[in-house]
Amino acid sequence: MTSPAELYQTHRELLDRAVSAAAARDYWSAFPESPSKKIYGEEAAPAGDRAFTALLGKPFPVDVPGAVGTVATERSPYDVELGVSYPKADPLALIAAARAAVPGWRDAGPAGRAGVAAEILTRLHARVFELAHAVQHTTGQAFVMAFQAGGTHALDRGLEAVACALSATTRLPATTSWTKGDLAMEKTATVVGRGVGLVIGCTTFPTWNGFPGLFASLVTGNPVIVKPHPGAVLPLAITVQVCRQVLAEAGLNPDVVTLAAEEPGDHIAGTLATHPDVRIVDFTGSSEFGDWLEANARQAVVYTEKSGLNTVVVDSTDDYQGLLRNLAFSLSLYSGQMCTTPQNILVPRDGIETDAGHRDPDAFGADLSAALDKLLGDPRRAAGTLGAIVNDHVLGRLEEAASGPGVLHPSAAVSDEQFPGATIRTPVVVRLDAADEKTYTRECFGPVSYLITTDSTAHSLAVFTETVRAHGALSALVHSTSPAVVEAARSAALDAGVHLSENLTGGVFVNQTAAFSDLHGTGANPAATASLTDDWFVAGRFFTLQSRRHVASSS
Repeated sequence: MTSPAELYQTHRELLDRAVSAAAARDYWSAFPESPSKKIYGEEAAPAGDRAFTALLGKPFPVDVPGAVGTVATERSPYDVELGVSYPKADPLALIAAARAAVPGWRDAGPAGRAGVAAEILTRLHARVFELAHAVQHTTGQAFVMAFQAGGTHALDRGLEAVACALSATTRLPATTSWTKGDLAMEKTATVVGRGVGLVIGCTTFPTWNGFPGLFASLVTGNPVIVKPHPGAVLPLAITVQVCRQVLAEAGLNPDVVTLAAEEPGDHIAGTLATHPDVRIVDFTGSSEFGDWLEANARQAVVYTEKSGLNTVVVDSTDDYQGLLRNLAFSLSLYSGQMCTTPQNILVPRDGIETDAGHRDPDAFGADLSAALDKLLGDPRRAAGTLGAIVNDHVLGRLEEAASGPGVLHPSAAVSDEQFPGATIRTPVVVRLDAADEKTYTRECFGPVSYLITTDSTAHSLAVFTETVRAHGALSALVHSTSPAVVEAARSAALDAGVHLSENLTGGVFVNQTAAFSDLHGTGANPAATASLTDDWFVAGRFFTLQSRRHVASSS
């Protein structure tokens, strides 16, 4: 058995480096993002493939307190038969088990809990190829993206949350001495978790979005129930399995982390989220359910990441081809099934000035369409960029937008020679006017974007501010060669409460964020109630309780 304190010492260098990186906000990654043989060795990829394949068609080996039967709910967007079943959770049994695990987990202390969390992350990294296949075949991400976003980048986000939680929970000294004249006291400060945590997973980024809340709650002293989306259980089941193994080996109650798999329609999330003992809720998904959680889970602190109207304001550029390439890739990556993918592209009806000459909205739309066709012209490259459509809801929204008026870039089917049964579609871009508010103020998750003509750049900024303040956004982008316009866009973004990117024409894209540097979400607009990872994301998860006692005065 390796104690939590010993695990902390084992991983202290990693944890210290993560704490420093989270404070410095420069580039740093603990987990190499390339699935290269040069980095991971010749056997890592085939071993991960074999490990994933060995899970298919069988009950998944994880214990669940009070299980009541099994569930098998996943369908691979790549048309691969999964057939993995999971123990079906009894919500009340999970809560009781979590509560029973609290004392030992609290006694492990912040450093011990961080050591356990670091060991979990390290073991998940050892299974990253297996995890990537699990992400790919539940979300529809192409393998390389699944390896990165669902594997190494998710691990980085988890470690970032560990670092921030460790910093917050050790800010006050655990023991202090106090003297006042002849009076002397010894005082002890103990970090106490808020209560049972609930992580409600999403179907597109179950690990990337799930790990921050999971590890922030764990390090701050809370047991966690992980409730995956029925369409993407396996990545989080692997995570829970590793968590329980590490906890047990450290002499702790493994029910500190449990899995709540369910049939669609069981509504376990609502039952758990409103239970008096559940005091923390982390959710990524639709605005409808996120709003419901915020309104009804009144006993809990609720961290939500919902949908929004991610916006691009185009005014001018001195690198027109770079703008087009960058924007086309942002619209295409994972078929737009990212919470940060641009939806509304605002262009003045009088057009924009570029290094390639003046472009009116029609010309800009044609050029963007050509950039998409060039990017996605080769089927193999297109499949690797687009991935697969995750479910019929996304496909339905795409088909609805593609069948209406104003289509500038029609959506086309793409074949994948490795997975011929996958549903793969290129993005649709639809021309609208700023007066068409009813259409573009409704979030349309998936490969659907709107090119919206406005009266001027000033009007574009006003539309941007108003729509984001009312409906939320997780990303925004401005293109302009004018310092005054860029400054106005910065002010508009502050008013709207959204992060802003400026003049992206190279290898950084508006829909990607880097752990330890970029914040994700703000909590300042309706799309999210928190940011990954700031002080608020961890501070609401714990209390610091003090005890004090008289001691003999040294005087």
